[in-house]
Amino acid sequence: MPSEPLTTALALLAFGVLMAVSVLFSRATEWLRLPVALVFLLIGMLAGSEGIGGLEFENYAFTFRWGTVALVLILFDGGLNTPLASLRQAWRPAAMLATLGVLGTAALVALGARALGFPWSQAALLGAVVSSTDAAATFAVLRSSGLNLKRRVAVTLELESGANDPAAVILTIAVTGAIVQGGTLGWPVLADMLVQLAIGVIGGIAIGHGGRLLVRAARLPAGGMYPVLSIAIASLAFAVPTLMLGSGFMAVYIAGMILGNGPIPYRSGLLRVHDALAWLAQVFMFVLLGLLAFPSRLLDVAAVGLALALFLAVVARPAVVLFLLAPFRYPWREKVYIAWMGLRGAVPIVLATYPVMAGAEGARHVFDVVFFVVVVSALVPGGTVTWVTRRLGLQAPEPVRPQAVLELSSTQPLDAEILSFYIEPESAVAGSRIADLPFPEGAAVTLIVRGTELLPAKGGTVLQPGDHVFVFCRREDLGYVQLLFGRLEQDESEPPSEDAGEAGTAQPS
Repeated sequence: MPSEPLTTALALLAFGVLMAVSVLFSRATEWLRLPVALVFLLIGMLAGSEGIGGLEFENYAFTFRWGTVALVLILFDGGLNTPLASLRQAWRPAAMLATLGVLGTAALVALGARALGFPWSQAALLGAVVSSTDAAATFAVLRSSGLNLKRRVAVTLELESGANDPAAVILTIAVTGAIVQGGTLGWPVLADMLVQLAIGVIGGIAIGHGGRLLVRAARLPAGGMYPVLSIAIASLAFAVPTLMLGSGFMAVYIAGMILGNGPIPYRSGLLRVHDALAWLAQVFMFVLLGLLAFPSRLLDVAAVGLALALFLAVVARPAVVLFLLAPFRYPWREKVYIAWMGLRGAVPIVLATYPVMAGAEGARHVFDVVFFVVVVSALVPGGTVTWVTRRLGLQAPEPVRPQAVLELSSTQPLDAEILSFYIEPESAVAGSRIADLPFPEGAAVTLIVRGTELLPAKGGTVLQPGDHVFVFCRREDLGYVQLLFGRLEQDESEPPSEDAGEAGTAQPS
C-alpha cells in the first residue's frame, strides 16, 4: 500500500481535531478566567507524547520556522488595526520599552537567574529569551477579554509588544553566539540592535507605501484575491529587510500599519481575512508549542521556573517600566497597568528553540525553564487582566454593538462612505424626526438598527436613544455630520473606509 494519501490524511486528521478542540474549548476562558492562549497551549500539551493524545513531536527547527510565519501574520494584522493617530501619541514610550526596556529586563532576569544558581551563560540566555513581551499573547488577551481598554494604554501595549520582538531576537542570537563561539557581549550588540531596527523601520515604510500603491492599482478581477496580495506584501515585508540583516518583525508591523491606514479596496473584507488568519496563527502556534513540551521535564524545573516567573512579573518588569515611563505624562494607574501587563507567550518559547538548534550548552534546560515561565506568566498577569483593568479604572465606556451592520464594498476608492453612530440620551439628534434634521445635501440616513429590528429611514422616523444609525455622507460633510450625531462607533482615528459603492448588505454581527 502506498503511504500517500494516508500519511497526509492522518496529518490533516490530527490538525483538524486539534484546531477544532482548541477553538471550542476557548469558550472555557470565560468561566475559568484563563487567557485563551494558555488554553491552546494546554491542549497541545495534552495531545503531546506525554499526554492523552500520544503525539510524538520534538522538532525545534520546524517549530522555529512555523512560529516565525505565525508571528508575521499576527504582527501584520496588528499593524493593520493600529491607527496612525494613536501611534503619534504613544510611539515614544513604546520605543523606549521596546529597546531599553528589553535590555533592562534581560539584565535583571539574568541577575535573578544567577541568584537562583544558574551559570552566567544560561542566566544571560534566560534573560535574553524572556526579555520581550509577546505580541501574540497581548493581542489575544486584549481581544478576547471583552474589555474596551483606554486607547492610549492599549496602543502603548500593542506597539511595545509589536516592536520589542526584534530586540529580543537580536539579543538572543548574540547571547547564543557568544556561548557557542566563546565570545563576549558588549556595546556592539546595542549598535547592531539599533541598526537592525533602523533597517526594519525603513524597509517597513517602503514596502508599506509600495504595497498600498500596488493594492490600489491592481484592479484584481475578484475580491478574494486582495487578501492573497496583502499576504504577499506581509511576506515581502518580513523577508526583504531580514535578508538585508535588518529586523523583519519590525518591518512587517510597520508595513501593516501603513497599509491599514490608507485607502484600499475591499477594506472590511481584507481586515476580516487577516483577523481570521491571525487567530489561526495563534491557535496553531500555541498548540504546536504545547506539543513540544514534556510535562515530566517541566516538573523538574518547577521550583526555579516559578521563582523566576514571579521575579519577572513582580520585580523585573515593573522596575524597568516604571523607570522608563517616569519622563512621560502617564497617570500612575496607567504606569502600574503597563508594568503588570508584561505578558510572555509564544515568542519566548520560539526564541528558546534557537539555542537548542545552535547546540548551546544547557539550551534544553533553558527551554524547559522558559516554557514554565510562559505558563506562569499567562496565569499571573494574563489571568488577572479583567480584574486589574477594572480595579485601576482603565476600562473605557463602549456603546452596545448593533445586532446588524451595513457594509458596502468597492473595487475602487470613492469619495463617500457609510458611517455608524450610536444615539446617546444626550445626543443632539435624540428624539428628533429624520425629516427635521439639517442634513447637508450629500448626506442621508440609510438604516436604523433598534435592538433586533432593522428600520427603514423614513422622514417621520424618530431617532431614539440606543439606536444605531447608519449615515451616508461625502467626505467633505463628515465634520458637520459628526456635529449632529456625535462620536463615530468605530475609533475616531480610524481612516475612512473605502468600502462604498457597488453592493450593500445587512448581516448579523
